Amino acid sequence: MKNLPTDLLRAFVTVTELGGFTQAAEWLGRSQPAISLQIKRLEQLLEQTLLIRSGQQLELSQSGQLLFRYAKQILAINDEAVAQFSKTSVSGKIHFGIPSEFATTLLPKIVGRFAQAYPNVTLEVNCALSKQLLSEPERHRYDLILALHDDPSTAGDNLVKEDGLVWVTGTDHDAHLQVPLPLIVAPKGCIYRQRGIEKLKENQRDWRIVYTIPDLTGIQAAIDEGLGVTVLAKSTVPENLRILKPSEKLPKLGKVGISLIYQSNEPSEAITRLMDFVKASL
Repeated sequence: MKNLPTDLLRAFVTVTELGGFTQAAEWLGRSQPAISLQIKRLEQLLEQTLLIRSGQQLELSQSGQLLFRYAKQILAINDEAVAQFSKTSVSGKIHFGIPSEFATTLLPKIVGRFAQAYPNVTLEVNCALSKQLLSEPERHRYDLILALHDDPSTAGDNLVKEDGLVWVTGTDHDAHLQVPLPLIVAPKGCIYRQRGIEKLKENQRDWRIVYTIPDLTGIQAAIDEGLGVTVLAKSTVPENLRILKPSEKLPKLGKVGISLIYQSNEPSEAITRLMDFVKASL
């Protein structure tokens, strides 16, 4: 009877959830070749191909999809058992503020895994524009805030990543060819909205706002219907939407900063662990 080592399964699940060997290596604190070797060992053990590269993307084979479900269950039981006997169980409640587009794309990657790893930590998540999350006295409601900055340099030591802004439309529509350009945007105060309109004005491109909604799910639905285009941080673009290349009519949008801000001088161990999860996923 063969045994499936949990370290190989964890590497496989992490590569799948984070979408690449480099991201998984950073998350697990190992080198990329070491992660690749673990996946190869797992494939040899099962005599199956688990991951297929399609361009820049990694996709699960049919065998990989089946193993992924089993691996999640095995690791969940393993982590639960370890947590039960751990002498240093992390616990607490974290009030986490996050922009809605990151809640839609980032949280699904980390919430389940974080809950499995730290079952005694309760997450209370609230979504709002970065401007609202960082306003006074609103910001003091949260233990941890993920925020966007129009100028990355203003994030200071809290900066986690710089991300490029991109024009986005649907895969089956060409709303970007319309004149004036139809925009789907969040309410005033949104960095994406402000940057897109500024760049269009600079390039003397006619535009009009056709739909305003505060959350990514609503924006995504409007784009799917072919109502217009929007601006998003590249790392938050859903897979079913299309990134448009900059052109004479669609100017380059530049970058924004992404920061993690905690309120206390010494963040608790629970907050520190959540920050590690978020950084790795970004």
